[in-house]
Amino acid sequence: MATKIRTYDKLKDFQKVRDFLEDNYSLGTPPLNWCWARWEYMMAHPYIKKVDDKLNKIGIWEYGNKMVGMVHFEHELGWAYFEQDIKYPQLKKEMLEYAEDNLSVAENLPALSVRQAGGRQGGKKVLHAYICKNDIKLTKIAKEKRYVIKPDKNEKVTLMKITPKLLEYSLPRGFKIQTLADENDLEKINRVLHRGFDHKGEPPKSKLAGRKMMQEAPSFRKDLTVVAVAPNGNYVSFCGSWYDSKNKFTYIEPAATDPDFRKMGLGRAVVLEAIKRNYELGAKHALVGSAKTFYKKLGFEDFFERVCWVRSF
Repeated sequence: MATKIRTYDKLKDFQKVRDFLEDNYSLGTPPLNWCWARWEYMMAHPYIKKVDDKLNKIGIWEYGNKMVGMVHFEHELGWAYFEQDIKYPQLKKEMLEYAEDNLSVAENLPALSVRQAGGRQGGKKVLHAYICKNDIKLTKIAKEKRYVIKPDKNEKVTLMKITPKLLEYSLPRGFKIQTLADENDLEKINRVLHRGFDHKGEPPKSKLAGRKMMQEAPSFRKDLTVVAVAPNGNYVSFCGSWYDSKNKFTYIEPAATDPDFRKMGLGRAVVLEAIKRNYELGAKHALVGSAKTFYKKLGFEDFFERVCWVRSF
């Protein structure tokens, strides 16, 4: 029986992809794939609404009824990720060529136009292909097709082996830690994430629907989403976390601190409290898609890297 390829069906395939990612992720060696939590976060993020009509460009490979691979973008076309069952290495070239045909975009367009272009015919196109550094075969194929590395776009993932000693933290007087199971105030969440990701001024109320949408992911848990609360009751630091009971790790996403409250240990507190709660559930490791000094100081170490390969054609 040969493998077959089809396009993603957003009404039927979300859980199938989620399960495939969970089943094909191991911390024993640097993985080739996203963890399922990043997939859930992507599909619950309000940015996905901008590309809802492009989701059928995602390609899925199957052997019988079993999913064995996927090629997809994240929040805009022009970028490709490769999710693979390691038992089917013969698909790698076909997957990269699928990405070129379906996920590339017209070159040298403003960001909004790029999202709208959708790889239209005519003129040069460009594709950014994220390939794990340990994926030797797909890297070789990219080189043969004259892709070049764009190092400033590489993605690094760091890993913490959780021990109780690493989870110690303290808080400034008057501040407290709680979870969204204690209070789930969307306006306070909107403010800390708006300011925490360095947007100026006060957040628009139009973002509240998006904040609510982000809590609709099937595996979102209020008790694993931690906030630091200022004496005036505002949330000033935020950390989301996702527990993988099968693979025994937690994935940290998103984490942010209001710039008026940085350098006070609050970011450290919410991240470590989130990890602690996952540790109590059985997590042995914590993962984060960042290699910033902040995480290294908490005890995270380099784990693996996705290299951004780019080609114009």
